[in-house]
Amino acid sequence: MTNFTNLFQSCNWDETSKSIYAKTSVDVERALNSSQRTLEDFKALISPAAAPYLEQMAQMSQQLTLKRFGKAIQMYVPLYLSNECNNICTYCGFSYDNKVRRKTLSSMEIMQEIAVIKDMGYDHVLLVTGEANQTVHTEYFKKVLELIKPHFSHISMEVQPLDTEDYKELTPYGLNTVLVYQETYHQDDYKKHHPKGKKSNFQYRLETPDRLGQAGIHKMGLGVLIGLEDWRTDSFFTAMHLTYLEKRYWQSKYSISFPRLRPFSGGLEPKVVMNDKELVQLICAYRIYNEEVELSISTRESIVFRNNIVKLGITSISAGSKTNPGGYAVEPQSLEQFEISDERNAKEIAQMISSQGYEPVWKDWDVSLTKN
Repeated sequence: MTNFTNLFQSCNWDETSKSIYAKTSVDVERALNSSQRTLEDFKALISPAAAPYLEQMAQMSQQLTLKRFGKAIQMYVPLYLSNECNNICTYCGFSYDNKVRRKTLSSMEIMQEIAVIKDMGYDHVLLVTGEANQTVHTEYFKKVLELIKPHFSHISMEVQPLDTEDYKELTPYGLNTVLVYQETYHQDDYKKHHPKGKKSNFQYRLETPDRLGQAGIHKMGLGVLIGLEDWRTDSFFTAMHLTYLEKRYWQSKYSISFPRLRPFSGGLEPKVVMNDKELVQLICAYRIYNEEVELSISTRESIVFRNNIVKLGITSISAGSKTNPGGYAVEPQSLEQFEISDERNAKEIAQMISSQGYEPVWKDWDVSLTKN
């Protein structure tokens, strides 16, 4: 069976990069005025040539988002279940070679975390773990999903890539969405950043969304870790991946996230620094290219940036996040996966959204309607 790998291997990284940087103002204006945009248009919108058009792009992104999503901003919160990990990743606080105390939450500890999260008002939770197949595996996920399903209308997961059958097994337990970030589509640099562990298998990770599509998952999330490589080229490959998936697995919904490399204990400095204007450009480019895709921003970003991005294309936002297992109630002082930039609580973020005339949404009605 063919999958995204076949399409990916037909594109050369260096040639793609040159093509993006060769785009001109003529290409940008053609993209902005087009009624049906292509991946070549997306290249133009993320190119340096599009920078002078940022105001126009922002206005268009806002209008397109309002037309498709209205003024609703989905609220979600991560729940870190474990920091055990068998991979060495140069950018992650949970990396196997980072000497920290490892912890995986028990059922009782998970319920303690849930009590705090529910008190914040959340009905959408994102479960996160390191990649340790002996500890956090499919059977563990089944137990966790069974435990928390009565408490949330939408459950997402960001864990190690699994096989198609594993995803099929987890869906009846309440799994709605799976996030799997390629980190970078630059195959050689991917190997540098993932020298040990199952995550070092570039192709297996690349084909994870195909397995999710084959399993009939409701929604899948894509993205790269911005800072590992040239963000424009990585973003093009992400958009190409998204376009392929939407055509092949049209029943599923899709989201894009924009994690910028953040410091952690003993961490990696970004190879390529993306400034705030460039991140706005990228978010707007995605919205102009694809009116249906959901766009998410996390607490990695600053207070000022998150305040200003609400009206420009974002459809979901996290708040009050803790990036360590037990961070809400059990063990607040354990090592975080990365540093949080926006430390406001959920209520403060909801008030910020409301103050801009938008509506913070705690329940994912889309999933509720699908189930009925």
